[in-house]
Amino acid sequence: MANVVDFTDVNKACPKDSFPLPRIDLLVDSTAGHELLSFMDAYSGYNQIRMSPADEEHTSFMTDQGTYCYKVMPFGLKNAGATYQRLVNKMFEKQIGRNMEVYVDDMLVKSRVTGDHIRDTKRRLGCSAKD
Repeated sequence: MANVVDFTDVNKACPKDSFPLPRIDLLVDSTAGHELLSFMDAYSGYNQIRMSPADEEHTSFMTDQGTYCYKVMPFGLKNAGATYQRLVNKMFEKQIGRNMEVYVDDMLVKSRVTGDHIRDTKRRLGCSAKD
């Protein structure tokens, strides 16, 4: 039987993070005039954000083998989406609106000219252009 962690009480106790998510209609409109688009899903990105050690105990859960807690941000927390959006906005602040758009864990690299797309994608992902 799979264990399910219920964050209902933790989510009730936490204030809502009002960090705004991007408007989908504006993201779609921003792709007009681009010849090539690459869509990427960073679905495991949530598992890359470390929990504050002081908050780990609030994510504790019990199994037959013992009591555990999350050391990385679990998806079920109320502010996980806002936290992740804030992080990717900071990571890609120079690219968002130019050659990249991000909605939580969905990322889009856009190129006005098809021939520039490989270079643009490598730059967005932090690779050197000659790789």
